[in-house]
Amino acid sequence: MADLISIQDNGKLAFGDYTLAAKAKADGFEFGGDLYKVKTFQEITKLERNGMFAYESVPGTNVADFAADEKELSFTVEGTTDTQVALGLEPEQEFKLYIDGTNIGKMKTNLGGKLVFSLQLTAGKSSDVKVVKL
Repeated sequence: MADLISIQDNGKLAFGDYTLAAKAKADGFEFGGDLYKVKTFQEITKLERNGMFAYESVPGTNVADFAADEKELSFTVEGTTDTQVALGLEPEQEFKLYIDGTNIGKMKTNLGGKLVFSLQLTAGKSSDVKVVKL
């Protein structure tokens, strides 16, 4: 991934680079009227929107097709090993989580609006994630 954050041809956001050995960041990236900041390298990938937490993975990941509206958040994620992902959503709200089209079940965000789940990632393969507000 050449850029740490970019707009794809389909109009969706792409960010992160888990291949970097040292921390890298991009700040002040404008997309859809919002300002984004990304920090990424092998150990972590973190995205902020308008100064607020939006996405974090440990270890780092590459994210593509990132799109969100009032009802749904979806993206494709690529990494090298089992990964913990945290998303910044609405506080104390129920969501349905889908991974690669499979309904994983209902999850509820905490007081801070974080939704945390694990993904089993392997190099060269990506997983599709969709979170739908109930």
